[in-house]
Amino acid sequence: MNRAAAYLLTMFHVVQGRFEGQKDRGATAVEYGLMVGLIAVVIIVAVALLGRQLDGLFDKVTEQLGAGSGITE
Repeated sequence: MNRAAAYLLTMFHVVQGRFEGQKDRGATAVEYGLMVGLIAVVIIVAVALLGRQLDGLFDKVTEQLGAGSGITE
């Protein structure tokens, strides 16, 4: 009876260890998801802020190229 109890206790700890490993994986996935979401927000804000400046810069370059070649829109 002692061997059977020791075997069952060992199996219980093995199974418990496997399930605890699954919990860590889920937490890690959530953390990665949060980081990806934060990076996406930063990219969207950067594009929104710099987009207007770049649009103005490209407009100026287009005007200068058009004025130099004599071509108008």
